[in-house]
Amino acid sequence: MKKLFALFAATLVAGSAFAGEFPDISIADLKKAIADKKVTVIDVMGTGSYKDKHVPGAIDFASAKAKLADALPADKNALVVAYCGGPSCSAYKAAANAAEKLGYKNIKHLSAGISGWVSAGEKTEKAN
Repeated sequence: MKKLFALFAATLVAGSAFAGEFPDISIADLKKAIADKKVTVIDVMGTGSYKDKHVPGAIDFASAKAKLADALPADKNALVVAYCGGPSCSAYKAAANAAEKLGYKNIKHLSAGISGWVSAGEKTEKAN
C-alpha cells in the first residue's frame, strides 16, 4: 500500500510540474497551418522586434493584448500558436495564457521561436 501511495504521489507531483505548459508545434507543421490558413500566430517578441521581423501573418501581442479577443478567431477550438525568441524563452506564455483565459482550447507553442524559424530558412515579414 505504501508503494502504491508513493507512486500516486510521484505521479501527482510530476503532473503538476507540467501544468500551464502548452504543446509544441514544429516549424513544418506551423508552416503548413499558415499555408492552409488554419492558425492564428501570436508574436510575443515586442513591437520593435515585430516590426523588424515576424512569422508571416503573426499578430503583435504587445499591440493586441488589450483587445486580444478581437484579434483571435470566433472558434474557440481554432489553432492558436504563440512564440518568442527561441527554446529558452518563456515569454510566449503571456499570450498563450491570455488566449486560454479567453476560452481557446487548441493553443500551441513554437518552441523554436523566431530564431529557429529564421535558422530554418523560413521567410519573415516586416511591419510598418
